[in-house]
Amino acid sequence: MAGFVERKRWLFFALPFTFTKYTVTEEKLVVNSGIFRTQENTCYLYKIIDIKLEKSLMERIFGMGTIICYTGDVTDKVIKLIHIKHCKEVNDFLLDQSEEMRRKRRTLNTQSLTQNMDGIDEEDIDG
Repeated sequence: MAGFVERKRWLFFALPFTFTKYTVTEEKLVVNSGIFRTQENTCYLYKIIDIKLEKSLMERIFGMGTIICYTGDVTDKVIKLIHIKHCKEVNDFLLDQSEEMRRKRRTLNTQSLTQNMDGIDEEDIDG
């Protein structure tokens, strides 16, 4: 199984004293959080539409970053992998694997447009 397991870390000294774990496999992204009341959020990689990598000054100092995944998932439209080490490698893996899973499942990513090319609303055409 190729993938990554990372923990959310404190911004100060990048210590992993939080109860959030991110697991990225070839097919899905899993976020486990909590200590008394645990929560597991799973998103298939083919549902990831876009990915953004952010690094604040403190994150860059301690070698961390935050990955923001924009998904077509019903429960979570945005999934954040906050303060993780190896953020560039995880980001590249997510980009490559999400594209590969879309190709494997023959999934087409479409966007909803409210206007056509001439700038005329679709409502004007219908009625």
